[in-house]
Amino acid sequence: MSEITAKRVFLAGASGAIGRRLVPLLLQAEYQVTGTTRSYLKSAMLQKMGIVPVVVDVFDASALRDAVIAAAPDIVIHQLTDLPPGLDPALMEEGRKRNARLREIGTRHLVAASLAAGAKRMIAQSIAFAYAPLPPERQGTPILESDPLDPNARGVRMLEEAVLQTPYIEGIVLRYGKLYGPGTGFDAPSGDAPVHVDAAAKAALLAITRGQPGVYNIAEDDGTLSLDKARRDLNWNPRFRLAA
Repeated sequence: MSEITAKRVFLAGASGAIGRRLVPLLLQAEYQVTGTTRSYLKSAMLQKMGIVPVVVDVFDASALRDAVIAAAPDIVIHQLTDLPPGLDPALMEEGRKRNARLREIGTRHLVAASLAAGAKRMIAQSIAFAYAPLPPERQGTPILESDPLDPNARGVRMLEEAVLQTPYIEGIVLRYGKLYGPGTGFDAPSGDAPVHVDAAAKAALLAITRGQPGVYNIAEDDGTLSLDKARRDLNWNPRFRLAA
């Protein structure tokens, strides 16, 4: 990647589950952090955590552009989601629609704002459970980053294409497994390819200065996904946890 000498990070979705665990890691690494939220109440929380809060809606392209330019970041981290608390099944149908819209339109706005601000690298949250089924001859083998996504996962595909195919920005996509831990609504792993929220946050931190542009699987080592690339390029450890 191109040499990055400054230490400014724009964290979109700073008040989300991963964002709240990532903020202390960024501050410990001495990054200057501007973080977004849609809530004035959460803005006060972010300020108390030690970062510069910005209340902005990612669908307001002009306001978002102004916010990113004002922050003048070297790195933009995209941790935006719009899902119901605890992935409440009764609310998930509408939540998936909102989240798909955010991935497609919101990501497009964030990428455009990052370009306008002269950011060097963007790190974006994607998901590891949008892969297409493996062919029969690959059944039982770990899924690789090069394996195809489900063609129906339009929002995921649009997010990843925007991040990876925009000129002048080095794009890294982190395909997270199923989150658990503080703030996720799940205390313990459930199903295939889980990932603790602290380990997910650590992957984003490492991707600031490590790794080549591209896609990385980020999950626990249960045989579902290949983690070789994340371990090798990011020096990522799925057992990482924040200190109590």
